[in-house]
Amino acid sequence: MNTTTGKPVHLAVYDTLADWETGHATAQLARTGHEIRTVGPSTAPVRSIGGLRVQPDLALEDLRPEDSALLILPGADLWDTTDDLAPFARTARAFLDAGVPVAAICGATAGLAREGLLDDRDHTSAISFYLAATGYAGGGRYVEADAVTDGPLITAGPTEPVAFAREILRLLGVYQGEVLAAWYRLFHDSDPAAYGVLEKAGAL
Repeated sequence: MNTTTGKPVHLAVYDTLADWETGHATAQLARTGHEIRTVGPSTAPVRSIGGLRVQPDLALEDLRPEDSALLILPGADLWDTTDDLAPFARTARAFLDAGVPVAAICGATAGLAREGLLDDRDHTSAISFYLAATGYAGGGRYVEADAVTDGPLITAGPTEPVAFAREILRLLGVYQGEVLAAWYRLFHDSDPAAYGVLEKAGAL
């Protein structure tokens, strides 16, 4: 379970989800005592871009913000090709309205843009014109950065899974300061000096 709130972290899973975008975050959270529960459109199995078959722990209709520490929304081809994932964006609105964090990466940021959730929050994505194509009103809040946290919302582009994880770990209080910086340097930059910092802090 989440060592801070006693609540699990929920990872959204759906067909065509991008395997590489959330692995750093969920692996590190699980290794530090956070329960990860998968939530799908239903409890029927889904298949990722990489061909992994995932059996959701629960259906989206059964997910309530008060039962969660965080909702993670990975990218997926379906964000841009159908409206099938719009219910996940609506759930993200319910989470944010309740003050429960949401972390969205890649195509999921476009889903949030279409839902109007990025109009008044700093955010990032793959590139600014990708979100502009949604017709959203938040272009003035777009930030050129690897990942952006604005209150309870984290956003990142598809090439930044480590930065995405860094912001999640910071937001949930898993690592802070020097230890968080070292974790990022190790997994993003392959900096061998960072290993010693993490080992000393018992963060490996």
